[in-house]
Amino acid sequence: MPWGSKDATRHTKKAKSPKSKRQWAHVADSILERTGDEARAVRGANSVIKKGVGASGRTGKYTHGKKKRSTGRRKGR
Repeated sequence: MPWGSKDATRHTKKAKSPKSKRQWAHVADSILERTGDEARAVRGANSVIKKGVGASGRTGKYTHGKKKRSTGRRKGR
């Protein structure tokens, strides 16, 4: 059974905008298609909305700046 954006409000409070509701439905449908497990699909979609994963696949905490790269050297040497 494919989910719609209206179903997102029944399963999570985090999906407030229409965009996040569509994303929730898309993620839930894709997980359901891969696994066949409805409970796992709902949990996975809720997790994506909670983390704030955007279209780029990055979580919200890394979208505003570059992650520091390590030079392989220890400080103080």
